[in-house]
Amino acid sequence: MTASQGSMSVIDLFAGCGGMTVGFAQEGFTSVLAVEHDFAAAATYAANFGEEHTFFGDIADLPVGDIPEADVVIGGPPCQGFSNLGSKDVDDPRNALWKQFLRVVQHARPKVFVLENVQRFSKSAEFEMLLDEADHGMIREYDLRWGVLLAADYGVAQRRPRTILIGSRIGPIDPPAPTHSRTGEDGLSLWEDVRSRIAGFPETPETTELPKRTVEVFGQSVQGPFTSEELHFGRNPRPLSLERYDHVPPGGGRFDVPEHLLPRCWREKKSGTTDVMGRMRWDAPSLTIRTEFYKPEKGQYLHPQWDPDDVGNRVNRVVTHREAARLQDFPESFVWCGSKIEIARQIGNAVPAGLAAAIARVVRERIVVVEAAVDAGEEKAIA
Repeated sequence: MTASQGSMSVIDLFAGCGGMTVGFAQEGFTSVLAVEHDFAAAATYAANFGEEHTFFGDIADLPVGDIPEADVVIGGPPCQGFSNLGSKDVDDPRNALWKQFLRVVQHARPKVFVLENVQRFSKSAEFEMLLDEADHGMIREYDLRWGVLLAADYGVAQRRPRTILIGSRIGPIDPPAPTHSRTGEDGLSLWEDVRSRIAGFPETPETTELPKRTVEVFGQSVQGPFTSEELHFGRNPRPLSLERYDHVPPGGGRFDVPEHLLPRCWREKKSGTTDVMGRMRWDAPSLTIRTEFYKPEKGQYLHPQWDPDDVGNRVNRVVTHREAARLQDFPESFVWCGSKIEIARQIGNAVPAGLAAAIARVVRERIVVVEAAVDAGEEKAIA
């Protein structure tokens, strides 16, 4: 069976809870191996895509014999060493994990691989070392194309930039062209907004807790699985916090809070961190959903509902886990394992499914074209 006639196979490395796999599955790919070392994230992946092909453990411990051939290998080696929020330490051991990614590529022999990382990865010394591997090393058969893609440009209701590198041994594959833009000019669709993802969800969550439920995965017990609806829980902020929230309009932040309500650290810092204590806007994409989106002091995570003339028509809370997952383009049918903090980490670390699907689309199109050429006897199509 050719790829044009059925499903293509994909291996997801550093898979997390499966954001990239969600997007690739939407474009007709089937996961044949996933590798994830975080137990709760691996459990979530297994709950959605199957435990039998999910390897829970360090990628360095993945036996060569357990690596199947696949059409595509995808993944995002941990990026904290490159992140603007991290230490930017080039010697951070997490930065070398892309070498394990390439080890799997060598043995799986995919037609295409996709590596994603934070925006600054493309400017790092490690990235230059990876390019050297394409010149005369582990991936010398592959043509590399890359770019920094903004998730909002691909129909995701979130302004999240990611470096995307596509390696292909079946001819060059450029990163996908944008389908959306802020203005909708040049025939592009307008950016999706927060309203398109979370409007209609209950403004006042009925609980602050997850249900008491566990399941056994990989021979261990983990909380869950929980439905997306069960992730719609709230928090219990202090009265002072609620008073601060109430002063912040959509698109605003800590500078809208009266000085007498500010903590000392904010009063003394007169510039920067403008998104802290920020409120989303209904009519715009969110900013990046990070792993601690449930803390308003970490970014623009307040619910967008705020009526300037009616204090009774304001939602003074952060977005719930369910809402954050929707802003990451996870479908409502997705289920989750882990504690509240573990699930938040999974959501914030994921690649938005809509961005992954856009990448999967151009990869699939190239594979189909090449296989059709081969079927027609034009072997030179793979070059």
